[in-house]
Amino acid sequence: LLAVSEELDEAELAALKFLSREHVPSKRLEAARTAHDLFEALEESGVLGPGQLGFLRELLYRLGRIDLLAAHLGSGREQAERELRERPPAAPRVPPYRYLLFQLHEDITKDELMSVKLFLDGVLPKSKLTPETTMLDIFTEMEKKGFLGKDNLSVLKNLCENINISLWNRIEEGLNLFGQEEMLITGEERGSTEGPGGCLALPVAPEFPGSPNHSSQLEAYKMTSRPCGVCLILNNHNFAKAREGVHKYLRDRNGTDVDADALRNVFSKLHFRVEEYRDLTAEEIRKTMNIFRCEDHEDQDCFVCCILSHGKKGIIYGVDGQEVPIRELTTSFTAQNCRSLAGKPKVFFIQACQGDAFHKGVSIEADAGEQDASAERERRFQLDCIPAEADFLLGMATLQDYVSYRSPREGTWYIQALCQHLEARCPRGENVVSILTAVNREVSRKTGERNAEKQMPQPIFTLQKKLIFPVN
Repeated sequence: LLAVSEELDEAELAALKFLSREHVPSKRLEAARTAHDLFEALEESGVLGPGQLGFLRELLYRLGRIDLLAAHLGSGREQAERELRERPPAAPRVPPYRYLLFQLHEDITKDELMSVKLFLDGVLPKSKLTPETTMLDIFTEMEKKGFLGKDNLSVLKNLCENINISLWNRIEEGLNLFGQEEMLITGEERGSTEGPGGCLALPVAPEFPGSPNHSSQLEAYKMTSRPCGVCLILNNHNFAKAREGVHKYLRDRNGTDVDADALRNVFSKLHFRVEEYRDLTAEEIRKTMNIFRCEDHEDQDCFVCCILSHGKKGIIYGVDGQEVPIRELTTSFTAQNCRSLAGKPKVFFIQACQGDAFHKGVSIEADAGEQDASAERERRFQLDCIPAEADFLLGMATLQDYVSYRSPREGTWYIQALCQHLEARCPRGENVVSILTAVNREVSRKTGERNAEKQMPQPIFTLQKKLIFPVN
């Protein structure tokens, strides 16, 4: 045991601890700092000892350390596989459910892991979603919180379907292979909180807004009016006025018309009346938003506003370099300020930087303001852009404090991905929040050519129903 423990690294120890969770108490596992500590815990639990090495051989086999089996336990791959097939049912083993989670941990990409963390933000503590957090850490925390268990896989299914459906397909195929089909039954399908023998089953964790299963239980927003609503595009390209003042570094946003054309094309297909306004000052932005706030939306089902401009944390710039808080714009359409949109979805897509920090990861540009204004970098704006009431969806091109990227020829990463996914997925009846998760995934995978820059979009919403833009 000592010889084996000395050849296992930290990541392998974490994997062995995860695979052993059914056999060792959680506190004892958390206290195990080395593989030697883990082996002692397994001995204390009665699953490891002289002449009782079957579970350890399985652990090393699942880990792929066949070399350790051969060097220290007198076994090999074929012998380990034969032992797994022939081991008595009562013998300690890694449950199929847990092994499949481990396989999912090995299959998931860095970008998919980032999407998982974003999706679970607000569900799990932020301290459990740090850059160092692994998928095994997330599974462990979900189990602790009651969001995951061998007979409670609905949340895991929702996660996979939102991030990469093939991940869930592998889980499902594995459970069927192991003869564990009953694990696929969710609480909804059981129709009862009672498990076998009248015992209370583990509670099914609440499903995430925007997930397919969650959506199937929710009423959808009405989207039958024609036109469905207004899609307002505020497209700021020429910042010459800003450069006449103190904003010398606000360059013209070459490529923004490519974005505007893409938005006009996709929202026309989604039955919206598209209205585009170009090169507005801050005051003109306010006046334009007020015009649409006062418009009668009674015969329409939705309002969409797409803002293409320079920006920084919590604000966008008019072409005169003056600031307009995003919160001011979204609040204009609350039920109190725009009664004809009460109870209807108000959707804002913001293509603008939210700071000047770079995600290290283009002969492309950043939709930011002054790059050298150190005083501005010290200012702290609270990203409080969405009203504290229902029925709002805010799609931000980037996280607060960070830049977003625009190609002078191809448009912005975010808007181009958004339009492509809306056009491809809306005909399939997908929830818009799920579509934005796919946009997150695509944009996060892009890398700038100059310094390997990265970008991560951020959807924020208070929707109460599923939002689907119908094509027909």
